[in-house]
Amino acid sequence: MEGQQRSKNQILYLLKTQGAKSAIALAEELHLSPMAVRQHLQALQAEGLVSYLEEKRPLGRPVKLWRLTDRAAAIFPDSHADLMVDLLQSVEAVFGAPGLEKLIAERSQRQIQAYTEKISDAEDWRSRVYAIARLRTREGYMAEAIELPDHGMLLIENHCPIRAAAASCGLLCKAELEVFKTLLGSRVKIERVEHILASDRRCAYLIFPVETAVNQC
Repeated sequence: MEGQQRSKNQILYLLKTQGAKSAIALAEELHLSPMAVRQHLQALQAEGLVSYLEEKRPLGRPVKLWRLTDRAAAIFPDSHADLMVDLLQSVEAVFGAPGLEKLIAERSQRQIQAYTEKISDAEDWRSRVYAIARLRTREGYMAEAIELPDHGMLLIENHCPIRAAAASCGLLCKAELEVFKTLLGSRVKIERVEHILASDRRCAYLIFPVETAVNQC
């Protein structure tokens, strides 16, 4: 039983961090038989944690691509969701929108200060992106940094541990982008290209050196 649960957890983790996959692709990554993986997927489907879409292929039968359901989000860490939502709503009720904006701005400044101290050894903006990804992973964002072939980078957050609060207060997502802009400086351009709250699987930030971004316009 323990081994089966471990395998199911590994499947959930792969779908969370890598997106939709076929049973065969999952089996290859986990070094399990496709039959065993399908059994695990069926069990997870019965629990309401995964579902699938059929993708047509030029030849042969359609392939089932498995993905997480919204219900599966509860499995991954959410930093005191109910408490955060309640506090944000209370701040706005007592101090109004300006008070809430001031609170978020204060939080952002503390984040910038804390992150700056921890990434001070980074030699350039690329090193900073990698350092930020490591810090965000420790905070539950399951983050990663990926080099792109055209000199850019992607900063990816596969999970949002404050999703409930962010859904309640859009200022949190806006502030996150501003924090990253401040940390990376004026030599790069950064934009959010995927957003969990926009029904994307993850949040992703496209980062380019300013001269590259200008040349692409």
